[in-house]
Amino acid sequence: MLRRSLLLLALSLSVSHADETRTRVALAGDSTVTDKAGWGAAFAKLLGPNAECLNFAAGGQSSKSFRDTGNWKKVLDSKPAYILIQFGHNDMPGKGPKRETDPATTFPQNLTRFIEEARAIGAKPILVTSLARRVFDKDKIRGELKPWADAATKVAAEQQVPLVDLFKRSVDLHNKLGIAESDTFNPPVIRPPSDAKTTDRTHLNDHGAQIIAAIIAEELHKVAPDLAKLLK
Repeated sequence: MLRRSLLLLALSLSVSHADETRTRVALAGDSTVTDKAGWGAAFAKLLGPNAECLNFAAGGQSSKSFRDTGNWKKVLDSKPAYILIQFGHNDMPGKGPKRETDPATTFPQNLTRFIEEARAIGAKPILVTSLARRVFDKDKIRGELKPWADAATKVAAEQQVPLVDLFKRSVDLHNKLGIAESDTFNPPVIRPPSDAKTTDRTHLNDHGAQIIAAIIAEELHKVAPDLAKLLK
């Protein structure tokens, strides 16, 4: 009995030590980054055994509300080595004063503050521009998130942090795929998919999440090779 207890204790300590030595990669963002509606879970599966993904993204969050609701503090408290930061969808007009930001002022200010505070705890921040909505104007992606993507690109250059330009990559991808093929990324809806008003062209099903996560991994190899080494 004593021998068995000692073996179990040794195993527990070994597992605990393994967890502590794994590099933590945190995700901060809105619903398009979450595990259920975004690319988060698919990205986590691309990490090798020496890394773990902690996803703090939450639905309805903007660069403003993510801090105000305490989610950003949770990211910092987790003591990650890397933080991927993606906002924009809920920073747009129409989301209410608790979430909206200006791409010329408050949005870049929020991103800059995220970067500064990440660096203060020894984490390496990486900005990710917004995933494009799969909404077409004739045969091209409408791209209403471009001002926020451009603002993130500018902040990344100013602060000298890696940038995954997911907005540009996803716009290029869906312009190439076209409407019908892009709709294969849509999650299921309760109402008939023929109802354009209820078709979800913002979030991702498993198929879409896997493709977007692969794009992010590809970009990380270019802009953050140290983190890319943790990918499978």
